[in-house]
Amino acid sequence: MIEPVTTTLAERGDLSRAARAFLRTESGSAVLLLVAAVVALLWVNLGGGYEEFWHTELSLRIGDTALTEDLRHWVNDGLMVLFFFSVGLEMSREAVLGELRGARAIAAPALAALGGLVVPALLFLAFNAGGPAAGAWGIAISTDTAVVIGVLALVGPRCPDQLRVFLLALAIVDDIGAVAAIAFFYTDDVRITPLLLAAALFLALLGLRYAQFWRTPIYVVIGLVMWLAVLESGVHPSVVGVALGLLVNAYAPRQVDMDQVAVQGRSFLVDPSPQRALAAQAAAVEAVSPNERLQLRIQPWSSYVIVPLFVLANAGVPLDGATLAAAATSPLTWGIVVGLTVGKIVGVSAGTWVALRTGIGRVPDTLRWGQLIGGAGLAGIGFTVALFVTDLALDDDVLVNQAKIGILAGSLLAGLTGWAIFRFAGERGGQCAPTGLPVLPPRPWRPPS
Repeated sequence: MIEPVTTTLAERGDLSRAARAFLRTESGSAVLLLVAAVVALLWVNLGGGYEEFWHTELSLRIGDTALTEDLRHWVNDGLMVLFFFSVGLEMSREAVLGELRGARAIAAPALAALGGLVVPALLFLAFNAGGPAAGAWGIAISTDTAVVIGVLALVGPRCPDQLRVFLLALAIVDDIGAVAAIAFFYTDDVRITPLLLAAALFLALLGLRYAQFWRTPIYVVIGLVMWLAVLESGVHPSVVGVALGLLVNAYAPRQVDMDQVAVQGRSFLVDPSPQRALAAQAAAVEAVSPNERLQLRIQPWSSYVIVPLFVLANAGVPLDGATLAAAATSPLTWGIVVGLTVGKIVGVSAGTWVALRTGIGRVPDTLRWGQLIGGAGLAGIGFTVALFVTDLALDDDVLVNQAKIGILAGSLLAGLTGWAIFRFAGERGGQCAPTGLPVLPPRPWRPPS
């Protein structure tokens, strides 16, 4: 008998591979965001030149035409469009293939998300109505999908898969609300001509979709022109990313495509030539929807590069005594903290309860209320989009600093609240879905006659 040999990661030399696998998980993405936030805070408070660096101007020039923005705006208005494009792709895929299919499947997370949008906004306005920061209510309504799912993997219940699915659906609906708020409430000066051009390009892309024409370079060129037109119109270009993502086809592999893969694969096995290899590869690629292919390419860049870079560019806030003292008495800071912690947990839980009580929605039967309320607590982690709205809603540097402190404190408290609920209530009565067991026939169970 051969005895099993156990070795450490370091002894096997697999540490780098294990680290790469970790970074491919939601936990890795969440950790990168937290690291970016800590680096930004250390840069501001222990280093120097944070604001000066991000206000450095960068120009793109073609002939006599130039587009000039500082580095922070290139990140916020440029790179973050890819983040919102990824959000649009996820919305489209979930609506066709995922958890947003069917009225009852979407009703519970949709009502939960609606409660998580309305209640935090009302609580924020209770602190700030009539004040200089009243228009910043959008900061308190957002849920950061990546961080929430990542933190759930770290502190969630023993069997978080079904809760993860529910929170993902909730976060997608929440993203729709947040993007709508950005488009309709945080656009001051709209120029009609560029906006009409963007609308015409959107209709052109819609026509290409229905014609089943998919050529990535064409979509990229039209998308870039749309981005420039929307940027020039005064509407925030994040809507371009979401719109483009929603247009990309998502579909399950079709039998005719799978048959073609089999034919080309057998052809390659008979004669493994480069031409037949390319044909087999093309057939396999065609069997997967453009939506999923793009997600595979864009998601790592969005999660592990663009969003951490955005956090690095926006999370820096001085934490000196004067700033902290001002934040401690600021209705803006407290409105955000209360909205993210109390508002989210009350709104999400109430929306879920209404959906279940009325019977118009359902949740996976393995979930228990302790887990749902714990997930509602985590939904108050409003990091990325909250910082994004801060940049749009506030111009005063003092108010911006107070808002960032509220976001950091509120998100931290929301994470701790979710952990505490999971720790003391999330496992009670919970169960894991059985796997590998035979499926029993419907009752009554009678022996065969």
